[in-house]
Amino acid sequence: LPCYGARSFREGDLCNMPGITIVGSGSFAPGTPVTNDQLSRVMDTDDAWIQKRTGIKQRHFAAEGQGISDLAFEAAKRAIDNARIDPKEIDYIVMGTMTPDFVFPGSGGLLGAKLGIPGVPALDIRQQCVAMPFAFQVADGLVASGAAKTVLVIGGEAHAGFMPWEDWDLLYGDGSGPPPSEKAKERATRHRALAILFGDGAGALVMRKHEVPGHGLIGCEIHSDGNLAKQIYIEGGGFRRRPYWSPTMFEREEHIPAMQGKELFKSAVTKLPEVVRSICKKHGVALSDVDTFVAHQANDRINEAVRETLGIPKEKVPSNIARYGNTSGGTIAILMDELLREKRVKKGDLLCFLALGAGLHWGAALMRL
Repeated sequence: LPCYGARSFREGDLCNMPGITIVGSGSFAPGTPVTNDQLSRVMDTDDAWIQKRTGIKQRHFAAEGQGISDLAFEAAKRAIDNARIDPKEIDYIVMGTMTPDFVFPGSGGLLGAKLGIPGVPALDIRQQCVAMPFAFQVADGLVASGAAKTVLVIGGEAHAGFMPWEDWDLLYGDGSGPPPSEKAKERATRHRALAILFGDGAGALVMRKHEVPGHGLIGCEIHSDGNLAKQIYIEGGGFRRRPYWSPTMFEREEHIPAMQGKELFKSAVTKLPEVVRSICKKHGVALSDVDTFVAHQANDRINEAVRETLGIPKEKVPSNIARYGNTSGGTIAILMDELLREKRVKKGDLLCFLALGAGLHWGAALMRL
């Protein structure tokens, strides 16, 4: 059989078919950045505390009324321009987000309409922080099967809607307004371990089949385990209840993600080295052969622990979390856009993408540009 998607089997000419590769990239972060000092206006925290635990210095938030399809539209325009194609050349959209504009429909179709390509199929996937490895496999299968030639892959989030404060005006300007109430500050502080992590933004990749056999996407190894779902999840708004949303859910703060931080950290620093070693072994690649490891930007402490476990040189694991925070499904695409534009990765480089996120989902992908 043809080796669609993961290309796990190497026998035969079909398995040496080129995989998909990136022919254009773009990214977008909304508004002005919010620094750690600005966060201290609405919760009990400070810059040193946040940087020590996460490596984050600032993040961006979507404005009221600004949805992920709006952020994705800006990123997609830049990727399409970078690829030097007409939007009408896109014949499939794969949209990875856990923060859609609406409960339904998905945001991929909204993006297609905004790009002026209504009718182009749009697939929304819900693998959260692992959007890119899953999206790569899906896009590669679409191209290998002949269902598509040019795929627009999007990852991004608008996390602002679950932030645990309501005093948005205090985050901006000179902070001279009245302070939050004691109750509001206590509430935000109670959720600060989660709230300091997340930011908003989107990354877009235009993908086509590589021209050189054996190049492009070499393989993906991806996993899911619902037994670990409660390490990070949102309780409210699910359709197990009638109605699926009620005022009491908001009062119980069930719209804010619940996170078991220590358990999630342990999962990440255990499963990510395992999956990287596994995919490299499967495809006969030594860790030293990889030019750049493009990791999900969840927390610098996680990526540093993974890097040390694998024995990878620090310069091979770039980071931009200091400027964006964790944009979940957007981190890998945003980082990849920066690496390409700054020429820190180039044609012919071997890349390893790796991520773990809510689900739990985790995985890695190998690609030669």
